Amino acid sequence: MKRLLVIGIGAGDPDHLTLQAVKAIAATDVFFVVDKGEVKHELVQLRLDLIAEHGREPYRIAEARDPERDRDSPAYTAAVEDWRSRRALACEALIRDELADGETGAFLVWGDPAVYDSTLAILDEILQRGNVTFDVEVVPGISSVAALTARHRVGLTQVGRPTHLTTGRRLAEHGPTADDVVVMLDAHCSFAGLDDFHIYWGAYLGTPDEILVSGPVSEVGDRIRELRAEARARKGWIMDTYLLRRTPGPITKPAGGADRAG
Repeated sequence: MKRLLVIGIGAGDPDHLTLQAVKAIAATDVFFVVDKGEVKHELVQLRLDLIAEHGREPYRIAEARDPERDRDSPAYTAAVEDWRSRRALACEALIRDELADGETGAFLVWGDPAVYDSTLAILDEILQRGNVTFDVEVVPGISSVAALTARHRVGLTQVGRPTHLTTGRRLAEHGPTADDVVVMLDAHCSFAGLDDFHIYWGAYLGTPDEILVSGPVSEVGDRIRELRAEARARKGWIMDTYLLRRTPGPITKPAGGADRAG
């Protein structure tokens, strides 16, 4: 039986790698890398650096190109499902052709495999088709949510209050559905106008390009929009996460002011 490891590698800092992840990388025969193109090559490079540091020779690296996704389609869910199915076909071919029975393959997943990532759903789709079989093990990692709250020195949850994890698209459609809302990859800064909330925002968490901003939305919202636009124009891509916390309530602000970059 083929064995697959889905290894969470953290939000961007190489030191986010857990001891369990280090051992899993050392136990891998074939690393599967899905290349998103030149603009996002540094995301691939981090994976290659971790493999070079912790992999155990002789290992192999098998690459596939990530299929393009229709980001302009009004049918968002259908577009994502179509992209995911085409990516599943590419991954299925890698597993079928590059991994022998009895070998261990691995996908290195940004953050945590269970938080806002499609790898596990793609592997489920491959198994359901029945063309190739394998066992799957998941190694959890430090998510961008955990990295965000740690860098802002603020708790994710509050006593007796729920926390909602959502997307910028859903926030724009439905508004905040809890007093504490975590939003992933919000391209349109859907926090605009939520002036009764405090925001803890971070981009490129754990990397040398990390940007952190916190404060009342009414005071720092414009600053976040400017920083986000500048960073995306400079790098060609951006990954950001933020926590919205309704005020009044206990607010923990990081030392050094409302706006920090590092």
